[in-house]
Amino acid sequence: MSTESPATAVATILVSDPTSIELEDWGPLPEATGAPMATAGITLWTGENGAEVGLWKCAPGPSRWLQEENEFITVITGRMTVTEDGGESYEVKAGESAFFPKGWSGVWDLHEEILKVFAIF
Repeated sequence: MSTESPATAVATILVSDPTSIELEDWGPLPEATGAPMATAGITLWTGENGAEVGLWKCAPGPSRWLQEENEFITVITGRMTVTEDGGESYEVKAGESAFFPKGWSGVWDLHEEILKVFAIF
């Protein structure tokens, strides 16, 4: 029997087909700025100081974000435009990754349902 806490335990997690994983209903997106946006997800790993890795799915629509932590994402399905306050707009689509540093603020406009892998640290 291991005495390590989940935050210090080391394990390999293999996700061969993220589109086939059953996600939990996470309710409407609080950051939505238009119609309610349904979300679902699963946390695959939790570490110290709020660090997490998981999968997240969200319905289309606009949302406003202020990053309270660093977040790295890879979009599995879908497409969105992200616009940093006072900055440029970028389209992020399936197969692409993006990094949002702590303190980043701006708008995510999801053009279709998004499924992403996320790492928060």
